[in-house]
Amino acid sequence: MTSEHKLSRRAFVLGSVSMTAALAGCATTSTKPENVPVPAQVSRPIVPASEAELQARYAAVEDAGHLIPAVPYEKMDPKYYRQRVTDPTGELPGTVVVDTPGRFLYVVEPGGTAMRYGVGIGRDGFAWQGEGVIHWRQPWPRWKPPSDMIARQPNLARFSVENGGMEPGVKNPLGARALYIFQNGQDTLYRLHGSPEWASIGKATSSGCVRLVNQDVIDLYSRVPYHARIVVHQDALRSVSA
Repeated sequence: MTSEHKLSRRAFVLGSVSMTAALAGCATTSTKPENVPVPAQVSRPIVPASEAELQARYAAVEDAGHLIPAVPYEKMDPKYYRQRVTDPTGELPGTVVVDTPGRFLYVVEPGGTAMRYGVGIGRDGFAWQGEGVIHWRQPWPRWKPPSDMIARQPNLARFSVENGGMEPGVKNPLGARALYIFQNGQDTLYRLHGSPEWASIGKATSSGCVRLVNQDVIDLYSRVPYHARIVVHQDALRSVSA
């Protein structure tokens, strides 16, 4: 393992999770979590992960009583693996940066590096852009589809706000963690969240916000504090060294 967030693991066999495109919306409610400090280290190596490290990184994991299946990372484009890179954003440490066209999310670190994650976005793109804050952070959130989604897909009414939403779990579209983006004190209705749909990473499919595989969103959650600044780019992100 590298110095990244370590997850407790237990070997098990879990059937594949079947999800429909309808279960990819973002809107839900949350409770205020504790603050998580930004790591204080100032120098981190940038080295490719070994096969053993990748196996451990994307292995099956038990988290809060939920059994998350392993990610078949070898079927993914390697550029979307979680990895440390030279920071291309020029933002201050602790800032979250979403490169929508590139399908990347960065957490800027001290010392000129950033942790980079591959992400998937909704079919119509991650329309919001600009600056905001991660106002809420929620482990294993409930999913409550917005009313306009229910109007299009009435079968989702059983997960409405009035009905209490969908129970947390590996089949929940928000996955293992959700981070809620606010701007000027208002909920943008956009989230960064986990997903069991590993094949959607790097793509624009279904409805939804910015999603990461569950193993990556758990790692992201450990690195991003309450009220962290977030910057979302709709244009291609240009390296500060370019």
